[in-house]
Amino acid sequence: MNLVNLLDQFCVDGAPALNEAEVNALLPQVPGWAIQDGKLRRDFKFRDFHETIQFVNSLAEMVHQENHHPALTVTYQHCVVNYNTHSAGGAVSQNDFICAAKANTIYAQRAGA
Repeated sequence: MNLVNLLDQFCVDGAPALNEAEVNALLPQVPGWAIQDGKLRRDFKFRDFHETIQFVNSLAEMVHQENHHPALTVTYQHCVVNYNTHSAGGAVSQNDFICAAKANTIYAQRAGA
């Protein structure tokens, strides 16, 4: 598997599960994310609920465009995002990493706003 710029990629239907070596090769491209309970996970932190919801709304636009939706847990100052791919048997696929990279960009842009 060749490393690619995840931000230049788009999710594809039927993305296959990644093996452990592929996951480990892609993890450095998505700072703040880790594999936990077989899912790609990150806890985004915010100043208040309003900022959290702004991020969630921006994230929702991106995932709708990618047609690859995460499990979200939203609280006052946190949004925990969990990605895995149902078509890959619930394992992690490149689609998960593509969306994680794009979520990081959304977060960085919101933090700079």
